[in-house]
Order: sequence, then structure tokens, then C-alpha cells
Amino acid sequence: MRRRWRDGTGTLQAGGGEGAAVPLEVAASYRARTRGLLGRNGLTGALLLTPATSVHTFGMRFPIDVAHLDRTLRVIAVTTMPPNRLGRPRLRARHVLEAEAGAMAAWGLRTGTLLTVTVDPPPGDPNRLTSR
Repeated sequence: MRRRWRDGTGTLQAGGGEGAAVPLEVAASYRARTRGLLGRNGLTGALLLTPATSVHTFGMRFPIDVAHLDRTLRVIAVTTMPPNRLGRPRLRARHVLEAEAGAMAAWGLRTGTLLTVTVDPPPGDPNRLTSR
């Protein structure tokens, strides 16, 4: 069954849910994917671009780690990209995960790692937990 991705937030865990939970932003719309990390000075957690096969760092202010993921969210490749570079597309990639340089090594991400993504319900969803 195909998953329908939407812009929003959630958590990411490496090793099929065994690792620490990392805050996640999901960029699924064309507009959100185009904006990506441009104009930011940093990122807490990670940004998942979907669908995507490659990225660039033109106009970015900091180096990033990039993980290419297949359709099952298994890591195909991990690279670190300095600003103003064009990344190589990966043919089997369906998603790209971005984080500040060095973060993915700290999370234990490497080629072959399976990721688990939990997406928060959108605002206005009756299943969304709210604080009072």
C-alpha cells in the first residue's frame, strides 16, 4: 500500500524504531520541497523531502548531511554536502532526508539502516492531541 505524504511534522527513528526519536519536518508539496532549508541558519532534527531523488545546497548557509532513502525508508547512501553544491541523483531513491552536518552519524544512520517515521496528525484532525 502506498503511503500518502503531507507537509507536517513528526518523529524519525533509526534502526526500525530502536534509536532515539528525532524531530522531523515533512516536505511533500512542491512548494515545501522547493523551499527546503533555504534561508535557515540551522535545523533541529531532520527534513524529509518526498518524493525526491537528489538535492542541491545553492543558497544554503551551512553544510548538511543527506541520506537517500528507498520506498521502504531504507538508507541507500549518506553524504555530507557543503553549501553551493549540486548533489548526484540516486536512481532507486524515493525520499531524501536532510540534517545538519554530523547529525546523521550521531543518530547511527548509515547505508542499510531502516528508518521509522511517525507523522503527527494535521491541525483540525479529531485524532490530534491538544493541550488545555
